[in-house]
Amino acid sequence: MTSTNRVIIIVLDSVGCGDAPDAAAYGDEGSNTLGNIARAVGGLNLPHLGKMGLGNLTEIQGVPPTADTLGAYGRLTEVSAGKDTTTGHWEMSGVPLMQAFPTYPDGFPADVMAEFERRIGRETLGNYPASGTEIIKELGEEHMRTGKPIVYTSADSVFQIAVHTDIIPLAELYRQCEIAREILRGEHAVGRVIARPFIGEQGNFTRTEERRDFSLTPPGDTLLDVTKAAGLAVMAVGKIEDIFAHRGITRSNHTGNNMAGVDGTIAFIKQGAPGLIFTNLVDFDALYGHRNNPRGYADALEAFDRRLPEILDALRPGDVLFITADHGNDPTTPSTDHSRERVPLLIAGASIRPGTNFDTRPSFSDLAATAADILGLDWRGAGESFAAEIVK
Repeated sequence: MTSTNRVIIIVLDSVGCGDAPDAAAYGDEGSNTLGNIARAVGGLNLPHLGKMGLGNLTEIQGVPPTADTLGAYGRLTEVSAGKDTTTGHWEMSGVPLMQAFPTYPDGFPADVMAEFERRIGRETLGNYPASGTEIIKELGEEHMRTGKPIVYTSADSVFQIAVHTDIIPLAELYRQCEIAREILRGEHAVGRVIARPFIGEQGNFTRTEERRDFSLTPPGDTLLDVTKAAGLAVMAVGKIEDIFAHRGITRSNHTGNNMAGVDGTIAFIKQGAPGLIFTNLVDFDALYGHRNNPRGYADALEAFDRRLPEILDALRPGDVLFITADHGNDPTTPSTDHSRERVPLLIAGASIRPGTNFDTRPSFSDLAATAADILGLDWRGAGESFAAEIVK
């Protein structure tokens, strides 16, 4: 096996490819983020992802299958209970979650809200499931008039706090999130508390890129922990540091959008430190999936594809690049929530055999086991390595 000293994992947040065997149990039968977007917009132009094998994974109008791929390609199947950011990322790092995080379709219990309001010294608005953009339209003006933060949730296990930064400064919003994180333990241990700052005026409110996620700590050693313990660098881009509760990371660049995330990833690649670079590109999910905007989603996919050659050109001989996703979010369905789907896994690098189809793997954790294997780490977490199939 060729010596590899660095793995780069780029998560295209929510870019699922359908066909999850348990999709119906989640109400997501027929969801296929890539395939349905392509049909909705009359085809996608993704030549570089296509060359990596994306069109071999599901029918994507405009992205035909090809046997002559740049590297290895296949799909991953989620086994964790859930379809959100935290469960997806934890599982791909080797820690599947077999018991679902709690969700609150009727809002949070009165005792939880009473304790939260007592500790932040303010009453709140909302406390029901909602789209983040819609709830600030509904309650933003009242929030600005009263100073009461807006609390809401979704189909995911999240406690979200939205405030206008002219009314409640970012530092205070983050403090409120830390308080909520302290309260939401035990039976109410939601996956994430999320800060949702916004600006503007009634009728023109806009969410900002100062979003922060306050996650639970993973209940086991992740690929990040094992890599760091081996004395290697673990460089996080985007919200990765939040998803892993800032554990197992040596350096981070908390970028707020896709293109900044690509820039940050390339910068870390060029620095040359051996170890792991782990990137989340959030715009697909946050700006387009949750807003049922297939055209915007398609444009974001094509924009990433145009940057992909820069990433590939930056790779060094000992680098292996993994491109994957954490769940689906099909913007062509009535739902604005995540969808239970399989996800792509495209792998490239000088040590990867071109034209290799490793088919459909039974767990996201196979990514962690494979990455650990090719980095030469002592992996004892979940998943089964398929490095022998893909590395020269």
